[in-house]
Amino acid sequence: MSAVPASLTPAATPAPVADAGTRGKALLRYTALLAVAVVMLYPLLWLVGASFKSNAEIFSEVGFWPSSFSFDSYAKGWKTSTEYTFATYFLNSFLITIPRIIVTVISCVLVAYAFARFEFWGKKFLFAIMVGTMMLPLIVLRLPQYLMFKELGWLDTYLPLILPSAFATDTFFVFMLVQFLRGIPRDMEEAALIDGCNALQLLWHIIVPLLKPAIISVIVFQFIWTMNDFMGPLIYLASVEKYPVSLALKMSIGATEEVEWANVIAISVVALVPSVAVFFMAQKHFIEGASSSGIKG
Repeated sequence: MSAVPASLTPAATPAPVADAGTRGKALLRYTALLAVAVVMLYPLLWLVGASFKSNAEIFSEVGFWPSSFSFDSYAKGWKTSTEYTFATYFLNSFLITIPRIIVTVISCVLVAYAFARFEFWGKKFLFAIMVGTMMLPLIVLRLPQYLMFKELGWLDTYLPLILPSAFATDTFFVFMLVQFLRGIPRDMEEAALIDGCNALQLLWHIIVPLLKPAIISVIVFQFIWTMNDFMGPLIYLASVEKYPVSLALKMSIGATEEVEWANVIAISVVALVPSVAVFFMAQKHFIEGASSSGIKG
């Protein structure tokens, strides 16, 4: 048997060179991501470090590492300049946030279920109107809402901050849930209907478990947005004892002529803890709900 000419033999793949190039690209990519992460996280690191500094050191040092660690700013900031501590303001924030999350989830799931699974007259038109309201600036609604709540006698209460969400006014969440539902196959629902389930049983036993990632995304978004809401409480609340954390922080800044910024920054760090904790506890489901539009398999 004659030997195969060398020119016809397949050339060996330069694997080491290719591997080195792949590793170089990966190293460059991770270096760029690390640099962006440092730029994004540095303000937060500086905020934590500044909570241990004095006023003079805050405005004279760019670095986040304090010259000495002292928790006096946390103790002084927690007491505030009023008769109430920040424990009262945190409780007020939760009294607004938790009921609002509950009514938001219930109302938005019901409305999204109707849009995604039922056929009724004017469905497309109503859905288009709902999507259109997402483009409407909130400032346009402030005056008519204020006048309406004033006539109802709801000013200086938490009702204007909670009750509108019971009517699925957070249309972004309805839209997100509808898109998620459209990606869920109907096989299990059809089987449940054959077994005799009605619409509400189908929603509770079949749809809600499949919607878990999207519902957790709604909870995380609503928690962070409500905890950070400043304009709503500023408009509707007048009593200091009813203020949430967002208003209490602003009040602590303007309470005296010389602001103790270390105290304000310390309480700002504490105010970030609930939102950060909720995000990391729900991180897995939150990312899945925000990036998916259905179920796997």
